[in-house]
Amino acid sequence: MQRYDRLKEILRLDPDQDFLAIYRLTATCEFPWDFARALELALFRTYAVPSIGGLLAETAEFTERTQKRYDDTALLLDAVVEHGFDSDTARTAIRRVNQMHRSYDISNDDMRYVLCTFVVIPSRWLDAYGWRPMTHHERRASANYYTALGRHLGITDIPGSYEEFEATLDAYEAAHFGWDEGARKVADSTLDLMASWYPAPLAPAVRRGGLALLDDSLIAAFRYEAPNAGFRKLVQGALRLRGRAVRLLPPRRAPHYARQNPEIKGYPDGYDVGELGTFPVPGGGGCPVPHPRRPAGAEAQPPA
Repeated sequence: MQRYDRLKEILRLDPDQDFLAIYRLTATCEFPWDFARALELALFRTYAVPSIGGLLAETAEFTERTQKRYDDTALLLDAVVEHGFDSDTARTAIRRVNQMHRSYDISNDDMRYVLCTFVVIPSRWLDAYGWRPMTHHERRASANYYTALGRHLGITDIPGSYEEFEATLDAYEAAHFGWDEGARKVADSTLDLMASWYPAPLAPAVRRGGLALLDDSLIAAFRYEAPNAGFRKLVQGALRLRGRAVRLLPPRRAPHYARQNPEIKGYPDGYDVGELGTFPVPGGGGCPVPHPRRPAGAEAQPPA
């Protein structure tokens, strides 16, 4: 297989009908490392909306159990990518996400914004740092994939194209990014988590590197000290250099899913999708309706 053969395969597919297949090939074969980093950044951006970041702080899940929340979020989202919307595993994952979201007063606008980040941020990341940019074909498929996911999550007024997703994201951030003390704690905990994945002597540099990847609007919203311009250029240059190096490598022959990422730490012996996430206690500030701990159709996943 040559370097661009898989792209040729992608371009032979229909982005309106085969959007899952295209998105799976793009995310797990062409750019698995980049998608992991871009989706981390996408979730990080959502903290800068006070109604989102503040709620996450109130639940304490992203400050006291940060690794588990990271693992569960990645695994639930990726279950749909790996198994497809019609599988028992994906239906269980979507059910779990819906059960958690319905336990809190989350607006449709906030949910739609989060969906927009999943569509737009990977494309922008690849434009900046990927071994190639996403094609219009892939962006269209990504928009269609997340439109389908959004409908399964009960989100309404979903943008109708990649361009509309992008415009919605930019407008929402301009209107809603702002300071929230709890959101800053969530952001700090997330940066600390990412630093913890590396040897302790490297942790401060990793944290600085993470801050260097935040744009000025995020730096301002979280009231972080602006990164040194030279260091920011160094980090961004290193990522661009990595992209050029990856372009010279042979293509990946097998898909790489989130459950195989070394950053997923909490399930060395495998996991059950139906057990991922939180289970709010009736009468304890969560959803007043009891939910079964192991929804029917859950499938155990092997360790990576």
